[in-house]
Amino acid sequence: MNKLILKYELDLDFVLIALTVPLRDYRLCFKINKQLNLQFYRIEELGLQFTGSDSPAYFSRYHYQKIQTETDFFLLANKGTEGLLIPEMKTVDFFIVIQNYISREDLDYFISGLKKIPEVQVAAEVDPKKLKSKENLIF
Repeated sequence: MNKLILKYELDLDFVLIALTVPLRDYRLCFKINKQLNLQFYRIEELGLQFTGSDSPAYFSRYHYQKIQTETDFFLLANKGTEGLLIPEMKTVDFFIVIQNYISREDLDYFISGLKKIPEVQVAAEVDPKKLKSKENLIF
């Protein structure tokens, strides 16, 4: 009898920025909107069911879409109701997921704008392929 093995590869076609900020999610959104002239708004929380847990974990989530380029920006809290979204990055408070195309110049401008916010301690690009829990970032 022949065995058929199905291998799949996650589509990690997005840019990931890790933020360390001692602010609540809504205060951070306000400051990002003001600093970078964006319009992040709150959307439905991201709910994930972790193995070994009876109840799902919920993480706050904000969205902004740049209409000209159809680039989507998502601000996700790393700390949720039942643990961490990306457990291997305990010191990170938030992630910004940028889906669709963003040029290197625009990305550098975005990250430098985040760093100008006084409360932002760290704003750095992270390679999602190197994360163990990368499947939590696909929604």
